Parts: sequence; C-alpha cells; structure tokens
Amino acid sequence: MPQIIKRFPLLVFAILLLSINSSFAYDLPDFTELVENNNKAVVNISTTQKPKNVRSGLPPNMQQLPENGPYNDLFKHFFGAPGMRPKQRESHSLGSGFIISEDGYLLTNHHVIRNADEIIVRFQDRRELKATVIGSDERTDVALLKVEAKGLPVVKFGSSKKLKVGEWVFAIGSPFGFDSTVTAGIVSAKGRSLPQENYVPFIQTDVAINPGNSGGPLFNLNGEVVGINSQIYSRSGGFMGLSFAIPIDVALNVSNQLKTSGHVMRGWLGVRIQDVTRELAESFDMEKPHGALIAQVIDNSPAEKAGLQVGDVIIAFNGETVNRSSSLPPLVGAADMSVKAKVKVIRDKKTKVITVKLENLPEDEETKAESPSKNNKPDTMLGMSVKDLSADMRDRLEIKKYGVLVEFVNNGAASKAGIRRGDVIMQFDGKDVKNVKHLIKLSKNVKSDRFISMLINRQGNPIFLALKK
Repeated sequence: MPQIIKRFPLLVFAILLLSINSSFAYDLPDFTELVENNNKAVVNISTTQKPKNVRSGLPPNMQQLPENGPYNDLFKHFFGAPGMRPKQRESHSLGSGFIISEDGYLLTNHHVIRNADEIIVRFQDRRELKATVIGSDERTDVALLKVEAKGLPVVKFGSSKKLKVGEWVFAIGSPFGFDSTVTAGIVSAKGRSLPQENYVPFIQTDVAINPGNSGGPLFNLNGEVVGINSQIYSRSGGFMGLSFAIPIDVALNVSNQLKTSGHVMRGWLGVRIQDVTRELAESFDMEKPHGALIAQVIDNSPAEKAGLQVGDVIIAFNGETVNRSSSLPPLVGAADMSVKAKVKVIRDKKTKVITVKLENLPEDEETKAESPSKNNKPDTMLGMSVKDLSADMRDRLEIKKYGVLVEFVNNGAASKAGIRRGDVIMQFDGKDVKNVKHLIKLSKNVKSDRFISMLINRQGNPIFLALKK
C-alpha cells in the first residue's frame, strides 16, 4: 500500500475524495418518497372577496341637469354619466392548506381566508370544490375548513414538542400559485415569540416560504406534519431565510375547539410581564436573568385573587420552566382551566408555589390611561425631578395610591436607567413610593455598587427598570 501511495499519489487522493463525497451524499436526506406519500393531501386555496356596494360619486343634483346643458359634459368627465357607479373589482388571494380527515376537513391560516366571500379548494387531481369555514381563530392564525367529499388522502401528525433544533424539515405549498412546490431546510429555533403573537410559540426554520405557502404543512423526515407555515421575516417581501410555522400541537388544539364549539377558549392569568435583564436580576439577588417579571396585576384577575404580586418573578408554570417572559403566555393560554394551575415564583429572594384558578381570556384585557400632565418645581434627585400626584392625576391615570410623577430628567442615574419625563415611579427597591419625601429617603439608602429595581407607570403601562447610583 505505501508503494501505491508513492507511485500514484493523485489516484489515491481522488479515491479518498470520492469516498468522502459519497459519505456526505449518503447523510443528506432523500425527500422523494416523502413527497410522493404526502403531496396529494396538500391543496391550493384561492379566495374571492366581492366588491361592496358603494354610493355613486355623482353630485346630488346631477340627475336634474338639463340634458343638453353647457356644463353637462364637464360633470360627466369628472363624475361619470348619471346613474353610473365607480367600477370595482373583486379581490383575490392565494394560499395553501392540507387535509386532516377523509370526509373533507382541512387546515389553513386565518389570514388566508379572512373576509373571503368564496373559498375554492383545488386538489392535485385538478378537482375544485367550494369550502365552508367551520371556524377561524385570529390569535393563532388557524382556520378550519370543510369541503363535501369522501375518501380524501390525509396527512399524518407528528409532535412539534419533539422537534429538535437542526432537524431536517420540508414544506409543500403553492407559492405564487405554483402548485405542489417542495422546499426543505432545518429547524432554526423553537418557541419564538413574534410581535402581537403572544399565544403561539413559533417554530423558526430556513425553509423557503413565499406568498402562497401560507397555510401549508411543515413535515419532518417521518412524513408527519409538525407545523403550519404562517409567516416570514422579510425586508423585501420575499424569502430571506427566516420562516415561522405554527406548532401542530397548538393548531390541533385550536381546530378541535373550533370544530366542537366554533370558538377558542384560552387560559387567562391577568398579569403584565417583562423579561428579567441582567441588571434587574442583580437587583433581585438572582444568580442569572430568567423568568417572567410581573410588572402589573390586573384588578379582579385570577392572579390578584390568588395573591400574585408586582415584583414576583415567575420561573415555572405547571411544571414547565419559564426562561423568558415570552414563554409564559402560550403555557397559560393552553392550560386546562378546569384544573388549578401551579405558578412557581421568586418573591423576596425566596421560592414559593402559588395555586391559581385560571379564567377564560377576555376579548379586551387592555387597560387605558391618559398621558400624565406636567407641572413645575419638583425636588431633584438621582438626576431627575419628581412631584407628588394630585387626586385629579390619580383619577386620570387610574392609580389608586402611591407613586410620584417625573417632571424632568437630566444626565445621571435616572437617565441611564431609562426613566423619562411623565413616568410615574410606583416602587423603589421593592417598596411602594408614598410621596416625594419618601422617595428621597429611600434613595439615600441605596448603595452605589449595586442595581436596584424601580417600577414605573408609563402612560398606563407598568415597566420595571434597573437603576444604579
């Protein structure tokens, strides 16, 4: 063998290169059989929204103009002939979906069929059937449709909880109307929270998703659906390597509720939460930043009834670890409301478990408050000026007691902490702030080498900030 290497070094190198390449090729997944087995259960969805009746843009007295009047042609030029209405066109949209039962139930996205007057489902064999909406949930972007058919091909379901980051996945859909398009990639991350989407722990992938893929299935290498392709992150409107899918466990829970009752019930705790930063973790004497920090407990909510408090850090919910604040809403929303939930919190540097009886999420749980008014001559401390709240201010801000108003912020500790003019300081280092005199007293006891927490009310929104002298 050594003699062969000496006489034919290039040949040996080529053989080694081919063996390496073949081993790499062997490790790459083959999607052909998976696509053949699942392609027929994926459908194209097209919707039509008919134009609404709109009143004519003609002036009120157009009908009374003389037929051969000198200004008749001028009015027709700008407003159209008498009795004519502005021409409107039907609007159309495209998306994807997949069949979940042989008798015609299928899943897609809420935004695919939103406001549709007609929904047409096109199958791979070119059949087209009208679909009816069984139910649709905007919060999770899931819609359940039904077509009148029997013996349809169906998908198999996997578990999105068992997905691993780095695992191969593939999508089938109709991007830009191109039916049965297959794209593949890997799971980039799990449990992603997107703006305005608090109740869905999205699966992030790098599978190429484009307009028309929405509502289509995301498969694992077992040929099981693990998600519904829903959104992309894009600056151009096209695919940029960031795709997001609704976990199939969430989608099936929603679709089952839509099928049985026509609406979705979600657990409600009744708190406003935020992430624990490094500085806040230090102020609470936590070893590392984790959990969901309670910035507000809503009046008469399950949280208030159970005794949860502002400043509690929720680190687990029903045995599930809460590393970030975004982890909590999906856990609460999916919880069984017939069973009391167990909330593990850190309070005053100690860990305790609080039992909470969850309620159904209200339609509008937002609280409103007007912007605070600003006035004169406060006392100055920590680079900011503060003043006591009047009774009128408390009424407008819906603040029952405690708190002082920030009127001016200069360069200093307050500015570095992120405090702004108009903020109301509710707590300082874990203690309720009664008035300006009390705040000045509390601030004098703060050591300059550590962060302390401050709870502020900013235009009705509670926020914790970390301040260091």
